[in-house]
Amino acid sequence: MKNYFYITPTRDGWQNLAIDEYLLNTLKADELCLLIYVNENAVIMGKNQNPWAECDLEKMREDGVQLVRRCTGGGAVYHDNGNLNYSFIAHKDRYDEERQTQLILDTLKDFGINGERSGRNDLTVDGRKFSGTAFCSRGENRQHHGTLLIDANMTKLGNYLTAAPQKLESKGIKSVRSRVVNLKEITPTLRPETVIKAIYEKFRVEYGEFEELRLGNKSLEEVAELYERNRSWAWQLGKTPSFDYTYENRFPWGMARLCLNVENGVIAEVRLYTDALDVELPERIESRLLGRKFDSEEAVRLLEEQ
Repeated sequence: MKNYFYITPTRDGWQNLAIDEYLLNTLKADELCLLIYVNENAVIMGKNQNPWAECDLEKMREDGVQLVRRCTGGGAVYHDNGNLNYSFIAHKDRYDEERQTQLILDTLKDFGINGERSGRNDLTVDGRKFSGTAFCSRGENRQHHGTLLIDANMTKLGNYLTAAPQKLESKGIKSVRSRVVNLKEITPTLRPETVIKAIYEKFRVEYGEFEELRLGNKSLEEVAELYERNRSWAWQLGKTPSFDYTYENRFPWGMARLCLNVENGVIAEVRLYTDALDVELPERIESRLLGRKFDSEEAVRLLEEQ
């Protein structure tokens, strides 16, 4: 049996989730790996979620915040430098979610933080959530990864994980919002770096000797393929489940109600209802938007051209 520990050298969310998924795809039957990474300024959403329903894409675009769709389920979370992420990947015969979770809780207990499980996916302290987890299976391999709020920017978390107010009916999985807490509020001296060192030592105590994982050229090539997929429009937005979107506003020329059906991130149906005097306006707008990507900047450009 072989145990590996790996701290990624990057803070790029697309790259880190690519490494995470690569290990899930390729780890051998007798191997177990604990992966540690930090993502800088990113919203990480579940595989089956609708980004338009989960976050403010316009504000994220303005502020340079990555949108990252992971291969696991669960809800959307905001990551920055105050947020530490861990991932256990193992063959099903070595995978033990309870043991893995207890390792994290025992690590935090050494810092005076008495965390506990809440339901299947959350870790809480004093009733407030500091960690959410998600899971995936590939063949006979299993993955259990989660996040630890240590010193995350809660203002940005609230800004980016608040969807725009337009009416949207989605068939995707929606996040469940919970009261959250930074662990620094409980232990003011806590830093992501100190928690990483503590997890490193706790991993040795729990699993015995391990190797620090190194990715060879072939592995990096496979990671690069997953990275390109992660950063693509097709994966981030094109994988969105079908949904209906309604936008209403009053303009100087009249009232307008725009109704869209979006499939795989593309506008499949368009209807404009308006009391404008221009009776041909609905047809012109509908023809401009039909079949186009559901993207506000592109929509504005197309409508300005009509």
